[in-house]
Amino acid sequence: MDRTVTRARSFANPLHATLLAFPVALFPSALLSDLTYWRTAEIQWTNFSSWLIAGADVFAGLVCAWALIGLFVGRARHSRGRGTIYFVVVAAMFVLGVLNAFQHARDGWHSVGPMGLVLSTLCTILALVAALLAYGGTFSVEKRA
Repeated sequence: MDRTVTRARSFANPLHATLLAFPVALFPSALLSDLTYWRTAEIQWTNFSSWLIAGADVFAGLVCAWALIGLFVGRARHSRGRGTIYFVVVAAMFVLGVLNAFQHARDGWHSVGPMGLVLSTLCTILALVAALLAYGGTFSVEKRA
């Protein structure tokens, strides 16, 4: 008897999920510490933001490299364009994260200011969009059983 079994799964594998979890957690944490600095003017909050952004950038770079490789050899090549959109979002998150790290390396008020808040907000949004693209939908795989 020949039948088709359809499975639905994400195009990202579990190790990719582990790497993506860091920017998804660290960029919003940096945004919260930026907002706290904005309200209190306590300089230590900018230091927290700088370290959170640096950690998020390290893992965002790894996720970006993984997504690029996945376009050619991984599950993402079967996802009909979602893998490409995901790579573009992750690459934009990484580039804006690096710009955000440079912005936060400035001194005092200028490190956060309006530009630092905007960059932290954009990085947070892109990290959440990347997570939704990677795991919000699934693609189907057909097997003959």
